[in-house]
Amino acid sequence: MFMGTPMNEQKVRPLSAGANQRGVRDYNERLLLSMIQRYGEMPGSDLARRAGLSPQTVSVIIRKLERDGLLTRGEPVRGRVGKPSTPITLAADGVFSFGLKIGRRTADILLLDFCGTVQKQLQTTYQYPMPSTVFSFLEAGLKTLTQELEPASISRIAGIGIAAPFEIWNWHESVGAPAEAFEQWKSISFRQEVARFSALPLSIVNDATAACRAEHVFGRGKEFRDYAYFFVGVFIGGGIVLNHSVYEGNQGNAGAFGPLRSIGPQGESRQLLDAASIYLLEDGLAKSGTNPDILWEQPQDWSGFPEILEEWIDATARELAIASLNTCAVIDFEAVIVDGAIPASVRRKLAEKMRHHIVSLDSRGLIVPEIAEGTIGGNARAIGAACGPVFSQFFLDTHAGLPVS
Repeated sequence: MFMGTPMNEQKVRPLSAGANQRGVRDYNERLLLSMIQRYGEMPGSDLARRAGLSPQTVSVIIRKLERDGLLTRGEPVRGRVGKPSTPITLAADGVFSFGLKIGRRTADILLLDFCGTVQKQLQTTYQYPMPSTVFSFLEAGLKTLTQELEPASISRIAGIGIAAPFEIWNWHESVGAPAEAFEQWKSISFRQEVARFSALPLSIVNDATAACRAEHVFGRGKEFRDYAYFFVGVFIGGGIVLNHSVYEGNQGNAGAFGPLRSIGPQGESRQLLDAASIYLLEDGLAKSGTNPDILWEQPQDWSGFPEILEEWIDATARELAIASLNTCAVIDFEAVIVDGAIPASVRRKLAEKMRHHIVSLDSRGLIVPEIAEGTIGGNARAIGAACGPVFSQFFLDTHAGLPVS
């Protein structure tokens, strides 16, 4: 028999409220850092009001975070009644982190600062990813990206985040890799491989979930409470945000939209990834005699094959519109955000076409979600990966309790 405190007498503190007692400063520090990261610079008085902490408590925490190099003060804002207010903001050089994206055609490593700005970035291309290639690139990349940093900045590197496809060894046929060689991924320990050349903390996340996190933290995710996120890569994937927080799921594979069912031109059952992925555009270019490597050149320029591109955009948009309604049948998402390793102009057309298609579909019993363009683009997976070590050490890894206004 339960003998605890009756439910009507229990006091549950929401995430948005802090505590003034000693011994919980780590939580309160994370709370203030998270609020500034999400809402932007603000004076200490606004922080105290939003966090539900006393001005004195907030002032003490701010001074400590300033001494730690995590916060900095802006110029006082004058012209109002009373004392000038001084905005508090994150110190860009207060924390750094590395993010590695393992893609089917390319791998990227970048150095991210505390404000989410990419300081440096390296990329390598391959026919298909193999462990030796990827981890050699990571090892060399870490050395290259740190060699120009000051010792003080190096000491502020929080860790390494890796964004990798779910069960990468299952994709050998689609990327043209020999099955036996690709099986290596099944027995690879990412932590052991990285530990050979780095002692930095390591976080590992599904690549599409990482992209979703990047959009949620630095992009349009601040506009919506619950939304589905589609990332159009070589293979399509996605992520889910519930109550202002990225939801990773029981096995870290939530929002795995690629396997959603689709109907082929002959009425056959197929997966969404076989109907709305960049590899289909690759195949179309190859059949037309155009080298598909043009899709991965930087900066991206897809203007040289307009007819093939328009056909792919229209087909992909229709499939994504159907998938959007299907996801809303499970969770009442207010929006669907679409992004990808595609040029901004292509993303814009894709979203427009999705809006066109979704209104013509049978939506009985459903509330049609808003279709919104993402803002991060091809770097989303690496940026989202780099967020992992930073959130685990400095921010609250949820926004569910932060005030929304």
